[in-house]
Amino acid sequence: MTGMSVRPYWELRFDAYGDVDFRQRDRLLEQAAQRDLTDLVVFAHGWNNTRTMATRLYDRFFAPFPELLGEAGPARLGYVGVVWPSMRFTDESLAGSPPGPAPGAPPGPDAQAPRPGLDAETHRALDAVFPGRRQIVARLAELLTERPERLAALDEFGVLVRGLVRVQGEYGAAGDTVDQDGDADAGVPAMFGEDVAEVCERFAAALTEARGKSDAEDRTFPDSGLDGLWDGAHELLRQATYYVMKRRAGAVGREGLGPALGALAALRPAPRLHLVGHSFGGRLVSYALTGLPEGATVASVTLLQGAFSHYAFAERLPHAADRRGALHSAAHRVRGPVVSCHSRHDTALGLLYPVASRALGDDGPPLPGDTRWEAIGYDGVQAVEGCPRLDLAKALEGPFPAEGCVSVDVSEVVRHGVPPVGAHSDICHEELARVVLRAGRIGEG
Repeated sequence: MTGMSVRPYWELRFDAYGDVDFRQRDRLLEQAAQRDLTDLVVFAHGWNNTRTMATRLYDRFFAPFPELLGEAGPARLGYVGVVWPSMRFTDESLAGSPPGPAPGAPPGPDAQAPRPGLDAETHRALDAVFPGRRQIVARLAELLTERPERLAALDEFGVLVRGLVRVQGEYGAAGDTVDQDGDADAGVPAMFGEDVAEVCERFAAALTEARGKSDAEDRTFPDSGLDGLWDGAHELLRQATYYVMKRRAGAVGREGLGPALGALAALRPAPRLHLVGHSFGGRLVSYALTGLPEGATVASVTLLQGAFSHYAFAERLPHAADRRGALHSAAHRVRGPVVSCHSRHDTALGLLYPVASRALGDDGPPLPGDTRWEAIGYDGVQAVEGCPRLDLAKALEGPFPAEGCVSVDVSEVVRHGVPPVGAHSDICHEELARVVLRAGRIGEG
């Protein structure tokens, strides 16, 4: 592919049902066999709007690899970029860069403040992600622009969002669920059906905190009336798209990428497979492990700001000892380590993800100091016995664990971004490329 900083590079494209582009898959299988590769790094993006955004991310992240490996290294490395249908709101920074100004955005430091309505690019993306629901999207955009001072309008907004997320037939048979890791996959979450004003108030408060306001009075809305809740309504719509992307990522991983990786593992000689996933792409590559054919394994997994439960790999959930994480057995399909890179500067996962997860209605009311809804990309792997917790320096210079779950605090480099997502997409750093190489022992002979 022209314009990529690394060679050889292939693309694997999947639709929302997990069906792969067979021509791309067959080309990858044929050419990987011809090149007699020792290692293949497979990267799945998180939210974005276009294939161009995905390949730009891959180009930036992979760029340091050749120099880090050296010209005379023993590895014959290939690269694969996974492209799957997802979206982002344009007020989210991408790969550490601030979002572009939307039409009508005020200049200066207040440019990232909440704005009425949906910008044109986000509106188009919603139309694409929810085909056949253009009228619903148009009405949602209209309500966000007008911000009516009527509870009935906010209730209407909630009903429309609920209709938006009812995408039938995209995620497998009815009743298909994730095993109680806080990321329920079946049905419509409670947050799209319970009191809309209450949900919007919770999201609005989380947005206020994400913007760094510490005064408690700033986190309540007694004087702002319904107008203050429309910021939360905008976030409810964003979370509706995340809910769909989350379910889709699991399905594409299990039904699409898993079998494709199995075909690569069947090559003779087979390259060592190293999976990398950002955000929901981390969920995608993790669920790909559950879709591997019997006997197939991968060499390593690196999760960059993974947007799923930090209990996903747990044998027992701390708050429910009779239940296990959804991926409790998936790590056994990895011969090397499963590495979770996490950052405290990721406000998308540190503030908004827990609010959305609690609003799913899972597991009852929160307890004091409750962390059951935290994301693996915010505080790393939890409730897995013997999981090392490394800072970045130790991960890069010290002995690296050869297997099992590993948490690496990358807050030192994953730190730049603007509200509401913070540093969630600030992942294009040489240090993180080195973590991938160390986790996979790529180039070590």
